[in-house]
Amino acid sequence: MHEPMTITAAADLIRREAISPTQLLNQCLGRIDRYEERVRAWAYLDREGALEQADRLTKELAAGQYRGPLHGIPIGVKDIIDVFDLPTGCGSKLWANSYARRDAACVARLRAAGAVILGKTVTTAYAYLDPPPTRNPWNLDRTPGGSSSGSAAAVACGMCLGALATQTGGSTVRPASYCGVFSLKPTHGRISTEGVLPLAPSLDHVGLMANSVRDLAVLFQAVAGYDPDRLMTSGAAVPDCLLAIDREVEALGRDYSRHRDGEYSRRFLRPAELYPDALHPEVVKFVEGVEYDLKTFPHAMNAAVKPVVLPPEFAQVHRRHLQVMAVEAAETHADRVRRRPDDYPPKIRELIADGLLVSRDEYRTASSLSHTLGYDLRMAFWPEPLLVPATTSPAPTPETTGDPWCNSPWSFLGLPVVSLPLGWSSDGLPLAIQLVGGDDREDYLLARAAWVEEVYRLSNALKPRPLPL
Repeated sequence: MHEPMTITAAADLIRREAISPTQLLNQCLGRIDRYEERVRAWAYLDREGALEQADRLTKELAAGQYRGPLHGIPIGVKDIIDVFDLPTGCGSKLWANSYARRDAACVARLRAAGAVILGKTVTTAYAYLDPPPTRNPWNLDRTPGGSSSGSAAAVACGMCLGALATQTGGSTVRPASYCGVFSLKPTHGRISTEGVLPLAPSLDHVGLMANSVRDLAVLFQAVAGYDPDRLMTSGAAVPDCLLAIDREVEALGRDYSRHRDGEYSRRFLRPAELYPDALHPEVVKFVEGVEYDLKTFPHAMNAAVKPVVLPPEFAQVHRRHLQVMAVEAAETHADRVRRRPDDYPPKIRELIADGLLVSRDEYRTASSLSHTLGYDLRMAFWPEPLLVPATTSPAPTPETTGDPWCNSPWSFLGLPVVSLPLGWSSDGLPLAIQLVGGDDREDYLLARAAWVEEVYRLSNALKPRPLPL
């Protein structure tokens, strides 16, 4: 929201050879030199390796070999995702020197698309809720969120133009929202988790962060798709999200010229159940403001925001999500935490202990709910997206990573989510909404999110601010 370079803008410059991949990387390295000492977004910065990648891609471009919109784009990778010959520390002291022998599937696909892998961004320990060393670039006395804290802070500072994240509860959307960048948590299984340290495999998602909705689509097109080495990956064809965005944004201008009073241009659904008493008043005011904007901004053309009632089973979602996550975390980590208890900070240790107490019947009931309720929601509301708050509050103080209450339902149900930073709190912290869509329809969801972003841009309502650092 402070107008950093987007992947889309940089790709155009690189394609026209107005800037080289090496020059773009040096700009990002300059931002790292400027901000990293205070923000601490990087667990491992591969400066030399990134320069070698950028130089090779610069030579390819000179030889007429252009790989597409990620050619020469610097990307950060969350430090639970393997990058060949770099350590995968996972926020652990003992794993800090554990070097990966191959790229994770999502990293390999980024490389094939021409991305420059700049290094590993900070994660909370084992991707759970224990606070990280990273700080929020909008206020160093606030949390960047967790667990993809380094990815969010790095993109916000312009240290990289995009980043890989993960989400099991709220670890892509929450830090992106606290740090004022855009994010996509896709449908569960859309992006392979091969080469990613598991927390709870039936809930683990690879997520994406960038500085615009279109940038998210560029990243998604590169990394999504079936992986024969990962049974949980979706076999559905990856849609052309960029084409969907182009059509939706073009239709915005066309519909505006043809609009007649009384017509609705687009519809959004607002579930009342996602407004708990604990929601911060500034978040309530902000989301109500977004709803009002979509009804009144000229280019939104009276978009409708319709209240809906979610199925009664939705009341169980937060409790059942925690049960599934705890059981699967215990299955993943219980043996190691017994052998290395000092390497597990309090919150992840408590989660593992809780998982050992959940009965198999309770786990099966919780897992079953994720499938049946997800189906019911798709049948009831598809194709219109749900419009909900992205966080319960602005970024809190750094002894916490914030509350995933607004995010965990969509991780539990495996539904895709796009977060858009559209406003500011009274003390200058980013605020964001989530749009929630249907299984494997990232094209529709990203197109609708791009429509909202464009409405705000045309209405001069996206008010960028310089980083205060």
